[in-house]
Amino acid sequence: MTGKIQTSNVTNKNDPRSLNSRVFIGNLNTAIVKKTDIEVIFAKYGRIVGCSVHKGFAFVQYISERNARAAVAGENARIIAGQPLVLSWCIFHLTGLYKLQDD
Repeated sequence: MTGKIQTSNVTNKNDPRSLNSRVFIGNLNTAIVKKTDIEVIFAKYGRIVGCSVHKGFAFVQYISERNARAAVAGENARIIAGQPLVLSWCIFHLTGLYKLQDD
């Protein structure tokens, strides 16, 4: 998989203005799917300002909460690289814990 979009590696969990615009992407086959692939897949929901990929999961930071909610609704359970994605809109609490939203 390849892509053309380049964004920051940072999803800003400490900016109060961006608390509700982050998407958690779980069950991600990161041996095959790369950051650029995630950016291409999720860019159709709005401007991505950050994308961080970790072993088995990723976060995408959008410019707005509306974009994040649309991405969760549109991509949850999509099969990528043989695995169904598990998406959640999430916020970062000041306690340092992520809370996944079930909408």
